Amino acid sequence: MKTLFKCFWNLRPPHNLLHQVKRHLASPITSHYEAINRCEQEVPKYFNFASDVLDRWTQVEKEGKRSPYPAFWWVDDQSKEVKWSFEELGVLSRKAANMLLGPCGLQRGDRIMTVLPRIPEWWLLSVACMRTGIVFIPGTPQLTAKDISYRLQASKAKCIVVSDTLAPAVDSVLSECNFLKTKLLVSDSSRDGWMNFKDLFQAAPASHDCVKTTSDEPMIIYFTSGSTGSPKMVEHSHCSYGIGFTSSGRHWMNLTPSDIFWNTSDTGWVKSAWSSVFAPWINGSCVFVHHLLKFEPTVIINTLNRYPITTFCTAPTAYRMLVQHDLTSCKFMSLKHCVTGGEPLIPEVMERWKAHTGLDIYEGYGQTETVTICSNIKGMKIKPGSLGMASPPYDVQTVDDEGNVQPPGQEGYIAIRIKPKRPFCLFSGYLVSII
Repeated sequence: MKTLFKCFWNLRPPHNLLHQVKRHLASPITSHYEAINRCEQEVPKYFNFASDVLDRWTQVEKEGKRSPYPAFWWVDDQSKEVKWSFEELGVLSRKAANMLLGPCGLQRGDRIMTVLPRIPEWWLLSVACMRTGIVFIPGTPQLTAKDISYRLQASKAKCIVVSDTLAPAVDSVLSECNFLKTKLLVSDSSRDGWMNFKDLFQAAPASHDCVKTTSDEPMIIYFTSGSTGSPKMVEHSHCSYGIGFTSSGRHWMNLTPSDIFWNTSDTGWVKSAWSSVFAPWINGSCVFVHHLLKFEPTVIINTLNRYPITTFCTAPTAYRMLVQHDLTSCKFMSLKHCVTGGEPLIPEVMERWKAHTGLDIYEGYGQTETVTICSNIKGMKIKPGSLGMASPPYDVQTVDDEGNVQPPGQEGYIAIRIKPKRPFCLFSGYLVSII
């Protein structure tokens, strides 16, 4: 099917679609923000994911009303583990916030580029940026020196955070990046001209008052490659990502406070923000992370066998690699729901996965400029090749070149209505930068 991000049709939120499937009870936190997704309540004037969602889950946790699972659970191949409750995540992210505002010299509205592998510091920095109003720019560790230079110049980021691997690449293009003021290294060793994350973090105080951000204030920027030209900067607000994944997290990902969700996406891709930050945490779920330096099917299989992961998300290509292995001895005792996105899921892969695990794979679709546009929802009958139903508040139609809605079965462009009311969970716009 053709895809076109060109949206100018009247908005009619599909309020009744989710009533067609069996629903699990949601927490008051989730219910409140899902009502906004469903256009039953207005988007608040002020919103901050750290204070309005994470800190509220901390309170629920203190009251003993949440499962005993951590909010964050990280493991590596050497059996090292890091576990944080919501309360611990709050304390540690406040320390990181003070580090950014103090020795790093950043302030609200500044931009920070973070290019890190799947390590706990990435999550601390993402929440710290929310608390301080600093705009977070994730990047994949696969970036070259040229890529880093372009992104630093285009974004005018004042700070960059990398590990040992990419520090030489940053130094090699430093003369081209006039706006860069601070280089932060996540490492056990030191490097000339760089501040050390661990040293600064250790010394930072744990007391910090979260800034009062407006819902439409910039929160995160992703670079996305278009069909022509250099990668474009896509900006999302505090509410678009912070609230926009409530419904898809609850219904497509089927998340509850009792779930442990493992998403294998690289930290530089939007899917990491979708499924390793916003969707699970607004639903009170545990974010599970494996360091996973490279995708190895045996590591994936062993991890699903060893840990009580209830919900799993990986790319269709990864599922294809997994079903090529012998899964007959794999129990996956805790696994109950699987999702995917990013590319079409081949029916044969779905069939083989279900034959081995007894579980369907629920496919979803979205773009960097959106949240989840449509998805197959738990309880639906999955049609091969279908992307399911629209995710609130989107009204999704297939249209022709003139914008006319096409009948069922007719090929066309995927379109989202934005008039008379623009969905709050669309990107703020493409940012223009002259280099």
